[in-house]
Amino acid sequence: ALLSEDENKDYENAIKYYSEAVEANPTNAVYYSNRSLAYLRTECYGYALADATKALEIDKNYIKGYYRRATSNMALGKFKAALKDYETVVKVRPNDKDAKMKYQECNKIVKQKAFERAIASDEIKKSVVDSLDIENMTIEDEYTGPKLEDGKVTAKFMNDMVEWFKDQKKIHRKCAYQILISAKDLLSKLPSLVEITLKETEKISICGDTHGQFYDLLHIFDLNGLPSPANPYLFNGDFVDRGSFSLEVILTLFGYKLLYPDCFFLLRGNHETDNMNQMYGFEGEIKAKYTAQMFQLFSEVFQWLPLAQCINGKVLVMHGGLFSEDGVTLDDLRKIERNRQPPDSGTVCLLGFGNGRSVSKRGVSCQFGPDVTERFLTENKLDFIIRSHEVKPEGYEVTHNGKCITVFSAPNYCDQMGNKGAYIHLRGSDLKPEFHQFTAVPHPNVKPMAYANSLMQMGMM
Repeated sequence: ALLSEDENKDYENAIKYYSEAVEANPTNAVYYSNRSLAYLRTECYGYALADATKALEIDKNYIKGYYRRATSNMALGKFKAALKDYETVVKVRPNDKDAKMKYQECNKIVKQKAFERAIASDEIKKSVVDSLDIENMTIEDEYTGPKLEDGKVTAKFMNDMVEWFKDQKKIHRKCAYQILISAKDLLSKLPSLVEITLKETEKISICGDTHGQFYDLLHIFDLNGLPSPANPYLFNGDFVDRGSFSLEVILTLFGYKLLYPDCFFLLRGNHETDNMNQMYGFEGEIKAKYTAQMFQLFSEVFQWLPLAQCINGKVLVMHGGLFSEDGVTLDDLRKIERNRQPPDSGTVCLLGFGNGRSVSKRGVSCQFGPDVTERFLTENKLDFIIRSHEVKPEGYEVTHNGKCITVFSAPNYCDQMGNKGAYIHLRGSDLKPEFHQFTAVPHPNVKPMAYANSLMQMGMM
């Protein structure tokens, strides 16, 4: 039953059992609709969309099918298609407050997108930095929080800022702007493919998605030590959205990048983009805690995050996975002009298990199989790849004959998935991955500031 599946958070088994039900009775719209919900909960939006559409093919009057299809399209950024289905739901159920709220929010986004297109021009966009007068920005006497020393991040500042954040306090906007401007300057000088060499005695800790889970980020540092030249880190994208403390996470990560530029590494994930930030909470969080102008500066900084990192010429780390075509080389990655928003369709694929490439369960891009991984590694003389992007029950997963590793560092994702988090140690001596798991820690009860954070609670009509 769907109730027990929701209580136990065992969405993978729910998918399995509904798949068996669909096979036994392929003309039952309810089975497809319920499996669509399970797919939504596991962020398989492409599969969720297909199931909701199938449910409506079987029964065009099945209102939950419209609701689930709208939810799927919303998650995929297909706002006009979502709006049409939400409109259908609201007409049939005019007193449904949840459906009406989602319809209004979707309608607002559609109008905003139309407005943005109308005022868009080919002119070179001015940077927010050009409109800021940081030198004359006053820090009021009543502010008792951490301040940068001559505009520079120090170890003391980082310690003070983290403690300040733990008490749910904001740093002064001048300090936040100083961090962002310095981070943009630093990141813009880096290549799209960062290449490092670990000595035999050195190790690096590789973390996956953190998604605004600030207190879990601090738990990683408690378990594994603070970043330092002797304890380097690589965070593999998706720092923001979903969780309620994305600002605190990203300023902490940017701060450490500024403090230790040569041994603290950040790569861009799909959530370091405008569309995702609008839907999944970060834009709303920054506007609530600071201003729309500051969000625009975050957007500029995100565009300069490197896309991939190669370790000792043998291990490639990137957020999502491999590519929609063969023949991509490390040199191709080096040449990517990354200072932009990603296109609606791109070259990156997600992890798959069958050979070749297939439609992605996420509904965007594609999935890649072990043969694709093997060819890419052979052509580029690599041993294995490390990627993130997907929740894993154990916090990590080893697939493709050990050649493709997924690491995810947001335990109990969205406060309801029940998964462990993990990070990886790689040592220069053998580059053999060592996995370290951890569980979620308590955090203040603050609701995420976005419509689509409710995607995890959606579909329960």
